[in-house]
Amino acid sequence: MEQPPVEPPAEEAAPEEEPINEPLEIPAQTPYFHALGRDRYARQRQIRAIEDHTGRRLISFVSTPFAGIIRDNVPVFADLLEDVDEGDDLDLLLNTPGGDIDAAEKLVIMCRAHCKGFRVIVAESAKSAGTMMACAADSVVMGFASELGPIDPQIYVPDSKGEMISRPAHSFLQGLEDIKRASREEGGLAEAYFPLLDRLDPALLDYCRHAIDRAEEFARKWLERYQCADDHESARRIATELGDVARFHSHGAAIDADDAEKMGLTVEKLEPKDELWQAIWRLYTEYHLSLQQGGLRYIFEGRQASIVW
Repeated sequence: MEQPPVEPPAEEAAPEEEPINEPLEIPAQTPYFHALGRDRYARQRQIRAIEDHTGRRLISFVSTPFAGIIRDNVPVFADLLEDVDEGDDLDLLLNTPGGDIDAAEKLVIMCRAHCKGFRVIVAESAKSAGTMMACAADSVVMGFASELGPIDPQIYVPDSKGEMISRPAHSFLQGLEDIKRASREEGGLAEAYFPLLDRLDPALLDYCRHAIDRAEEFARKWLERYQCADDHESARRIATELGDVARFHSHGAAIDADDAEKMGLTVEKLEPKDELWQAIWRLYTEYHLSLQQGGLRYIFEGRQASIVW
């Protein structure tokens, strides 16, 4: 018996796609102006993302290895704090070779006046006066690439060609002690030491002593207030250890997160794959490239203010 033809199954109609109603992202700036500052706006978006993650305000002070902290940084740095309230917890992303001790302390005082809690984030390096600033924080955020450094002060003096070079303050005082020791052992002052003594004038030696005392006093005072919480002995020991030239034979010696923690500093160590560290490191690499490619010396930045030199 002949079977009736089988009707093919009806094709199901494809479901209609939901319309995408997400609004277009239109920056507040005019198109060309926004294009000119696209790197800055990208960094500021990253700053806001980090702030959302930590629940803290974030500002950045990043410079090249050849641009130290100076007094002229102070009014520029103040712009970053305009958007910080006294009840906010503040993070400072700091990258600096060091610089003027008094200017560095001024920046710390300004930060402390604008916030409740204060952390210093070291993505790559905060050396010398930058390390002193880290001593003034409640804690220091560090990762695998982070380093602090010795706080022994450097003195600028002319070399044989009249060009200014930096020398450790301790070296001038040690040089005098070496000459005195040699004179005692040799029963008198050899003529070979006369040119050296010409350079070691009393005013320079006095300046070196005061510079050494000032650096250790900076670190000790702020450690006592915060990280060491009135533990005067621990604050004094850490400050002395940071300035110990017998331990650190180079002013550029690296103090990593583990070493800093062993000294007694309060370190928040982030692992390489930590989400926050990844965000911090990406932001820092943006700064690093902007400084190099733009021929800049400093970048001061927050979620609103952005100033480059």
